[in-house]
Amino acid sequence: MAFEATLNLENGIAKITLVGELDASVAPIFQEKIQEAANAHAQKLVLLMQGLSYMSSAGLRTLVFAKQKMGAQVKIYLIGTQEQVVEPIKQTGFHYSVIMLETYDPTVIEG
Repeated sequence: MAFEATLNLENGIAKITLVGELDASVAPIFQEKIQEAANAHAQKLVLLMQGLSYMSSAGLRTLVFAKQKMGAQVKIYLIGTQEQVVEPIKQTGFHYSVIMLETYDPTVIEG
C-alpha cells in the first residue's frame, strides 16, 4: 500500500494523517510534514495513525525526530495506532514520551 502523510494545521494543533506503510523509503515524506509543523510553531502534534499498517525502524526514528524537533513543551499524541505498529513503539519505551489514545478526543487534545 502506498504511503501518505497529510498535514492539517489549525489553532496551534498540527494533525498529520498517516496511511500505508512507513519504511525508510518514505520516512522523508513524514519528516517533511513534521518540519512543516515545527516551522508553524504548533503547540501540539497529533498523529492520526489508524491507517498506518506498518512502521519500520526508520519510522520509529522519525517519531524520535518529531519529539526532538517539536521540543519538550509540545505534546505528541498517537491516535488509533494499530497493534503491529504499537509493538515496536512499546519495545523501545517510546510510548513513555508520547500520549497514546484509541480515538481522537477533542476534550483531551484541544482542552
